[in-house]
Amino acid sequence: MQFAQLLTEEQVQRVHDASLEILEDVGLLVRNEKAKTIFQKHGCNLDAETEIVKFPRAVVEEYRKSFPPKFTFCARDPQYDKTLPDDSPVIVTGSSAPNMLDPVTGKERRAFSDDIARIARVINELPGYDVFSISTLAEDAPLDRFTITRLYPTIKNCVKPIRCSALNPADAEQILQLGALVAGSAAASRAHPFITHHYCPVVSPLTFDFDSTEMLIYFTEQGLPSFGTVVPNGGMSSPLTLLGTLTQGNAEFLAWSVLMQMVRPGTPLIYSYLPTIADMRRGSYAPGAIECGMLSMGATQLAHFYNVPNGGYIGLTNAKINDAQSGYESGMSNVAALLAGADMFNMGGLLDALMCFDFAKAAIDDEIALMMKRLQRGFEFSDENFALDDIKETGPGGMFIDRPRTYELMKSTMFLSEIADRDARNRWEKLGASDAQARAMKRVREILIADHPSLISPDVDARVRAAFPDLPAGDCVPPKEWAKELQPA
Repeated sequence: MQFAQLLTEEQVQRVHDASLEILEDVGLLVRNEKAKTIFQKHGCNLDAETEIVKFPRAVVEEYRKSFPPKFTFCARDPQYDKTLPDDSPVIVTGSSAPNMLDPVTGKERRAFSDDIARIARVINELPGYDVFSISTLAEDAPLDRFTITRLYPTIKNCVKPIRCSALNPADAEQILQLGALVAGSAAASRAHPFITHHYCPVVSPLTFDFDSTEMLIYFTEQGLPSFGTVVPNGGMSSPLTLLGTLTQGNAEFLAWSVLMQMVRPGTPLIYSYLPTIADMRRGSYAPGAIECGMLSMGATQLAHFYNVPNGGYIGLTNAKINDAQSGYESGMSNVAALLAGADMFNMGGLLDALMCFDFAKAAIDDEIALMMKRLQRGFEFSDENFALDDIKETGPGGMFIDRPRTYELMKSTMFLSEIADRDARNRWEKLGASDAQARAMKRVREILIADHPSLISPDVDARVRAAFPDLPAGDCVPPKEWAKELQPA
């Protein structure tokens, strides 16, 4: 596939050189003692008073030679494993929204662990999604069980790869313990780790976050799959130019990636990004802006320059409801990044600049994802697909609808949408004149009112609950208002 480019090869090289200049002359603030020790040991320069680490160009160039070209998301069922870039585009849900639109009332509220169970089941059933990054927080999660309270309902309802974030080493140990209980042993869990760990090790501008840096070192030492995301925000935490934001974000990516390679050379990684430009009229965070798509295209080109898998939070929206703004903001950035060659898209289900999950948005994003996968297939160039025999035999003025190959290809050539309506107006009206939001919620409702047994065995569940007796039920049950309708009269 020929990739779209906003930068020439010479401009990509210049961004790389400018990033090295930032790392060498400005450096990053590093408060984590482990990280400072690692950097010093491997040739970086530490100012003990300011805690600024500066990276000589030769050091960065040496350690980026260790960047592997592939990254695999493992699932409990290996048939759902996904490798970047081989299986691109890999579609991931957006993650960690504090709020959600209630599926019954449509009103925004806090999310809870039982919501996560329902969301995980919907994502498990929607075919466009490849990885479930836990979509919301859980208001009922205690601080000492914060992540596993969200992870347990996920595991019970989704067999696809799971991505989550650990808050600190104690949180990470609970995640690993839960993974081992589900896999059968710590060895089995490590042999095929179905949980991928994620963090934001660098806080723009140019500052290593203490806890996330601790997690980067921890999971890298353990040899467990993990990666970080850089999140520069032009006008706020990076310069108010696309080029300045792209370059600073690239320097931040190189900084955390070099640290990872210093800890364990050859550790797989993803050039993951969420670069934005602030709407300076009110200082608003604007991941739905087209500039986010443009910056993602630039970051994708840089990832290709480094020969590493890439992707990030693309196809987001600032819309508060699932309306036309939500559709065009999501669609434009997604297609821009896809055409540039992005491998991974954290795009599913979130409204209001990642603050709110909506089931209907998730169902519509699933359809967008399937459209993107169709676009990635391209024209499937072959002599057979020229269909010259059909054209010659049908001739001028003929019809192709009765050709044998038309019947053969009618379900595969075109992506056949379920939510986007393509009927004539009179048929659409006869069927209820529903809009995309209603059709999306109908799809969600069909999934949630079906019988959904746990996706872990009773024995496994018993082991988990013995170790963590205070976890929520984690079962996928429909909202009580829908459940009442299922009861016999």
